[in-house]
Amino acid sequence: QVQLVESGGGSVQPGGSLRLSCTASRTTYCLGWFRQSPGKEREGVASITIGSAYTNYADSVKGRFTISLDNADRTVYLQMNSLKPDDSATYYCAADLRSCGLVARSFAYWGQGTQVTVSS
Repeated sequence: QVQLVESGGGSVQPGGSLRLSCTASRTTYCLGWFRQSPGKEREGVASITIGSAYTNYADSVKGRFTISLDNADRTVYLQMNSLKPDDSATYYCAADLRSCGLVARSFAYWGQGTQVTVSS
């Protein structure tokens, strides 16, 4: 089992920045961030493979968001810059022990979610 604890959501104006954090209770193979808005499917935002630090990003966030790990490889960060209203959603941290990508059903463990609101 892997427990995930997220923090860092909030409200920001368009063009602003936020950083999300998520700490896992144990070392995993992959940590990722997903988001979901009301009425929409959960969307993969970014993921990172532990060890190799190989990253995946959704096209909609490339160049604006950066996923990274701490030195212990148990805390994952999502630095979000140049935020847009379309980025508003509940953001979820996810972990898996075997694979890494941007497909939600491939991740076995999930955090509770943190709200991000981008509005003027």
